[in-house]
Amino acid sequence: MAMIDEPLYPIAVLIDELKNEDIQLRLNSIRRLSTIARALGEERTRKELIPFLSENNDDDDEVLLAMAEELGVFIPYVGGVQYANVLLPPLETLCTVEETCVREKAVESLCRIGAQMMEQDLVESFIPLVKRLAAGEWFTARVSSCGLFHIAYPSAPEALKTELRAIYSQLCQDDMPMVRRSAATNLGNFAATVEAPHLKVDIMSMFDDLTQDDQDSVRLLAVEGCAALGKLLEPQDCAAHILPVIVNFSQDKSWRVRYMVANQLYELCEAVGPEPTRSDLVPAYVRLLHDNEAEVRIAAAGKVTKFCRILNPELAIQHILPCVKELSTDSSQHVRSALASVIMGMAPVLGKDATIEQLLPIFLSLLKDEFPDVRLNIISKLDQVNQVIGIDLLSQSLLPAIVELAEDRHWRVRLAIIEYIPLLASQLGVGFFDDKLGALCMQWLKDKVYSIRDAAANNVKRLAEEFGPDWAMQHIVPQVLDMINNPHYLHRMTILHSISLLAPVMGSDITCSKLLPVVINASKDRVPNIKFNVAKVLQSLIPIVDQSVVEKKIRPCLVELSEDSDVDVRFFASQALESSNQVMMS
Repeated sequence: MAMIDEPLYPIAVLIDELKNEDIQLRLNSIRRLSTIARALGEERTRKELIPFLSENNDDDDEVLLAMAEELGVFIPYVGGVQYANVLLPPLETLCTVEETCVREKAVESLCRIGAQMMEQDLVESFIPLVKRLAAGEWFTARVSSCGLFHIAYPSAPEALKTELRAIYSQLCQDDMPMVRRSAATNLGNFAATVEAPHLKVDIMSMFDDLTQDDQDSVRLLAVEGCAALGKLLEPQDCAAHILPVIVNFSQDKSWRVRYMVANQLYELCEAVGPEPTRSDLVPAYVRLLHDNEAEVRIAAAGKVTKFCRILNPELAIQHILPCVKELSTDSSQHVRSALASVIMGMAPVLGKDATIEQLLPIFLSLLKDEFPDVRLNIISKLDQVNQVIGIDLLSQSLLPAIVELAEDRHWRVRLAIIEYIPLLASQLGVGFFDDKLGALCMQWLKDKVYSIRDAAANNVKRLAEEFGPDWAMQHIVPQVLDMINNPHYLHRMTILHSISLLAPVMGSDITCSKLLPVVINASKDRVPNIKFNVAKVLQSLIPIVDQSVVEKKIRPCLVELSEDSDVDVRFFASQALESSNQVMMS
């Protein structure tokens, strides 16, 4: 009897838990659907489990969301693709619920199942489902249906295709804005499956309806569809149908629509080709750069370099550069920040002369901006300008500003400068670096902020790699080692960290003669944090120096530290001793 009852057990547990008042139990059982389906077998899953799920009207969105997700990967558990249609009823129900994320997940799962279904099953089961949802009395069903047309359409016979296009056209004119929004969002996907002749007539007619919608949220989504549709049409059709819409949208009464145009304009330029871009879209872009809403100017400013790349330099200098000059002194710091993040990329587009005459003054004004983010965005892209104007001019015009920023009160600005120093050093050359930037690098090792000291230690190592051990021995190592006597223990710790980073670059001889004595001397420090950091540094030096040095100098120091009164010092010293033992054995 037990043998007969056993296969029934999982479904019994599921039904019990799905009806349990505890939401967590219901959720757990839904997430175990695949396990239960395997236990039941394919046939019983089709005949018992799926009908049960179709009838289950749980009111908790979290449970429904989990169910929608599970059903999307359920084809193997119902016997493969030939039985995929049995999964449609429960998902159809989920497509009509009120919670948006549940509907979206159900649509996603239906798309995944529909993409695997056989053509006959699509015609017999999937397309009727789409039609039922599109004709649903409640708007949620109609919203969900819009996301399924691109799966249903390719397999439909000609007569059904005509019907599906007509249904989608009705959805684009639905009374409910939510349905029209969904139709606008999914129009690009649907259009990609429609044949070229119908694309020009039917789809463009739907697109026109959406672009003239009285709700700005619908027009907003229609803008997103412009770029997708533009890529499907021939350039001349794109110029005839899409271009006028974009130009109108760039003057839309809703700033959100204008913002979306500013974000999408570059993709649209690619779709319509160079000629219409110059004649129609440049004036539209200039309008957006002058928009009275800061959010629109931010979006437009962030695309200025990309836009200039598709114009010739003369047009960019004539039309875009005057706007850039205005934006560099914009009242909104976010506009200036967006501009600063991309303006450096304009240098290669405009060429050397225009960069020197027109862009350099703008860079300098942005480098002196009162807001740190603006300054940061300029600093991080300096290499793009260097490639165009050369290091001599860059150092004359921008270096004074960089030195000023090295002492900026905002630590993130100082950090950005430090990270840029090795690149600057390689471009400026050793002579220039010694004169102007050497002292700064030492100064940062004593900064108040840990992140700056840490970055400064890494910077010292990267400079030693760039200019070589001999240069480092002359210009860096003596100054770094002098700081080991700094009265502040945190600064002494930074020097120990610098030594551990420099040692692999400097090589065994210099490490043994110059760096190691300083570390061993620091083991007598009265601060426990310094002593256990000495143990860590000594551990890192063991692979670099000779075995005899480990025996004569490093191990005795570690043995002494392993008997220290502080527990942390003893721990790290013991760890280092263990490491030295392993090295000796190997």
